Amino acid sequence: MLEAKNLTKKYGSHTALNNLNLTIKEGEIFALLGQNGAGKTTTINLFLGFIEPTAGSASINGISVAEHPQEIKKYLAYIPETVMLYPNLTGLENLKYFSSLAGFDYSETELGELLNTAGLQSQAFDQRLAGYSKGMRQKVGIAIAVAKKAKVLLLDEPTSGLDPKASNEFSEILKRLSAQGTAILMATHDIFRAKEVATRIGIMKEGNLESVINAIDISANELEALYLKTI
Repeated sequence: MLEAKNLTKKYGSHTALNNLNLTIKEGEIFALLGQNGAGKTTTINLFLGFIEPTAGSASINGISVAEHPQEIKKYLAYIPETVMLYPNLTGLENLKYFSSLAGFDYSETELGELLNTAGLQSQAFDQRLAGYSKGMRQKVGIAIAVAKKAKVLLLDEPTSGLDPKASNEFSEILKRLSAQGTAILMATHDIFRAKEVATRIGIMKEGNLESVINAIDISANELEALYLKTI
């Protein structure tokens, strides 16, 4: 579902991403670990088409991101560190608006079911987003992704600032989406969450993908030691 071939991004003499080769299949959760500036967000932004590659290519479902930037949007959903929603609208209204932009016309009952699936409490459906916690906003973002029937989910530091309970709930939602065939690429600093939720884990340093590990083959302590050794 996601593929990078020799994907490179340079800003003048600075190489933000160097010759990345990566394939992520349906139902796989790939976590990118690395310090700030390692190339994680650059990778996400190249798959989104927010920036153009200096060399190489990124594709979604076999479609070139650079050549067909509008076409790829129907396959993916993006949840940044801070989910950008309308604070004066309710959770239900935000979901209705963003799903309608994607061409879907859900009933209020169906919208409520989508929010329930994402783990949002029913009493919050009709509350304005301005009063939501970060974890609640993330759940609306997940509901939008599900409503769009996104085959690919891109996440940039999704658990940053969440308390342990909200982080755990978020991880469980990602596992459910993975089980339904969604391909997930997650950039994160959270070693524990990466180990807990990911199928594979990549460690980045200075724009290079230094290591790729099957999550099942490494303990959290071993992953932390490898990560610290890499940085």
